[in-house]
Amino acid sequence: MLKRTPLLITVIITGITTFTHAQTKQLKLWYKQPAQRWEETVALGNGRLGMMPDGGVTAEKVVLNDITMWSGSSQDANNYEAYKKLPEIRSLLAAGRNVEAQAIIDKSFVCTGKGSGGVPFGCFQMLGDLNLKYQYKGIEDKDVKYENYERELLLNNALAKTTYQVNGVTYKREYFTSFDNDVDIIKLSADKPGMLNLSINISRPERGVTSTEGNELDLTGQLDNGTDGKGVAYKARVKAKLTGGSLSTTPTSLVIKDATEVIIYVSAGTDFKNPQYLTKMDGALKAAMKKPYTSEKQQHIANFQKLFNRVNVDLGTSEAEKLTTDQRLIAFRNNPDADKSLPVLFYQFGRYLSICSTRVGLLPPNLQGLWANEVHTPWNGDYHLDINIEMNQWPVEVSNLSELNLPLADLVKGMVPHGEKTAKAYYNADGWVAHVITNPWGFTEPGESASWGICKVGSGWLCDNLWQHYDFTGDKNYLKQIYPILKGAAQFYNSMLISDAKTGWLVTSPSSSPENSFYLPDGTHASICVGPTIDNQIIRELFNNVITASKVLGTDATFSKTLAAKVKKLPPPGVIAKDGRIQEWMEDYKETEPQHRHVSHLYGLFPASEITPEATPALAEAAKKTLEVRGDDGPSWSIAYKILWWARLHDGNRTYKLFKELMKPTIKTDINYGAGGGVYPNLLSAGPPFQIDGNFGATAGIAEMLIQSHAGFIDLIPSIPDAWKAQGEVKGLKARGNFTVDMKWKDGKITSYKVTSPTPRMVKVKVNGEVKNIMATKG
Repeated sequence: MLKRTPLLITVIITGITTFTHAQTKQLKLWYKQPAQRWEETVALGNGRLGMMPDGGVTAEKVVLNDITMWSGSSQDANNYEAYKKLPEIRSLLAAGRNVEAQAIIDKSFVCTGKGSGGVPFGCFQMLGDLNLKYQYKGIEDKDVKYENYERELLLNNALAKTTYQVNGVTYKREYFTSFDNDVDIIKLSADKPGMLNLSINISRPERGVTSTEGNELDLTGQLDNGTDGKGVAYKARVKAKLTGGSLSTTPTSLVIKDATEVIIYVSAGTDFKNPQYLTKMDGALKAAMKKPYTSEKQQHIANFQKLFNRVNVDLGTSEAEKLTTDQRLIAFRNNPDADKSLPVLFYQFGRYLSICSTRVGLLPPNLQGLWANEVHTPWNGDYHLDINIEMNQWPVEVSNLSELNLPLADLVKGMVPHGEKTAKAYYNADGWVAHVITNPWGFTEPGESASWGICKVGSGWLCDNLWQHYDFTGDKNYLKQIYPILKGAAQFYNSMLISDAKTGWLVTSPSSSPENSFYLPDGTHASICVGPTIDNQIIRELFNNVITASKVLGTDATFSKTLAAKVKKLPPPGVIAKDGRIQEWMEDYKETEPQHRHVSHLYGLFPASEITPEATPALAEAAKKTLEVRGDDGPSWSIAYKILWWARLHDGNRTYKLFKELMKPTIKTDINYGAGGGVYPNLLSAGPPFQIDGNFGATAGIAEMLIQSHAGFIDLIPSIPDAWKAQGEVKGLKARGNFTVDMKWKDGKITSYKVTSPTPRMVKVKVNGEVKNIMATKG
């Protein structure tokens, strides 16, 4: 029998997103020196514009971003003859001649052109560099000495600050990307009159022209679309408002002398789905400059906090909070249990990044969120569909940022017409399909190499993300909007599944388990196979979700019955191999890389709920063995995924061990596919290089340690590690069914909790090992 702790149970009804919680403490990143590299700069963003200042004393670089700065254009890279090769490929695979099948795919079953290797696929790019050159009266640059330097990012306010002293003068800077008038703002001040002297320049490495007109500094250009060179057009406008001093210009800069205060405004935009961008930029710039700085900042903070303050987490305070963030990471690595509040900071930083890197009506965060300091970002800064973009969205629902899932739904909707062409071209199938990579232009074709590019459950995986928004909110109007997307994806798999001669199961052919390979009996190796486990899990989940949606919406009963019949013929969620692990492929192949970064065959454990300790204990044990062999290291996103899996397996200490692994300090920026992930001094996750999915995956993982709701009930602190058991408090986390949960615990036992919901209904809550039925009544 479990010892029961007295509970204070409160069930209250509120709206989905209106209630906010004042943060119990100021959450910040801070440093005692300027950033020496981009990976030390702090990230600011308002969902559209991004800004990363390095806080330099004599020269400061502020990297600027816009979420729509994409080269490339819409293209048709389908090979419309590919489907003719399908019978031969399937025949070879059925005969165990995978290498020969893969050779045909590489030649005749991939995209045409360069694929993701160039335009018109395109890449996400930096907008430009805002360069500030500071002069200090009577001091040569080389002789400038500063003291009492501090640089910080205040997460609660989405505000960065830099302060220091030179020759007895205190200089202050404030930076924010406004959630009010949609411009970048930098305020410079000195505590003695007339001590601000600087020049301002803006540039980018290519396709940018810098000029001045009147007292305005401009950067204009047009990105390469891969055809005639006339792709996305962009512009950035820089203006300054002075207190004291004078403003003059050169052909490429603004020059400020003897000012006491300077407010710099940067208005930027592109014509990506926005033909009136110049007019909108002009309006935003005029409104911001007209408004008093204090009012602009206050409204910016208020708008940001409407989202950020929905969730509060408190695991206690720590002496380590007195350390600068870079030193704190080192201390955490050496003694993690002494700093219980760093996981909270990292969790809230993930929520901060979500809020700052997307907004309704725009693009979802890409591989780098919206922050890039290069023209050609790693892996194009694109949307990988075999884990990365999905991981970016995992924390938003549970972390009470539900509307931030909507930009992904818009992106997927735009992919459907392209995916219908791809389904016909390669499989002569109904519906729509997407493979491994996409971009804002709707790319759905297989990638340019069979070894990674032929995995065809990108569309099904995206549908899981879309479904999660409905599952958490219960919004039937939204479900009605996405139903054609879900149905089209299901139509594709329904159309192209074939019967496996050995098992009689319905399977995909050809396919692959993302980016992994295996040995064949003759010692050769291949990636192409029939019915990999991830395909079976995703298709099963998608079919069941479409069946549920059909009932909820009262539509497509015939198609629903067809899918229900097909579900019975799909392979099970997992097949346990002789060694006790879940098989990655239908055949029990030997892996070429046992510690491969992808563990795709555990999709059924997370994000799906096909494998749970409660309903499928044997598969859960097999999942543990699978993870043991895979190991705990990898790129940061891989470590983050393992955090989520161990959380679902209710092993809090193993989950926390992986979190500690993810928090390894690093400054490496090489392209890494194996072990060695970590976190940069600015808390952005390192693959390396920087990939934001590690941040978002770990954010989701911390939430899963505190609350789960996928197994038919709300489970409170299901995977809490020993290090967090002493005491803690959480307010504002979300559970499926549109429930909001607050709770407190002590010595690993829940002492009080509160569940809120907009409608009266029963809800099951698991508290201290006991599942209770609670009636949520309208309050």
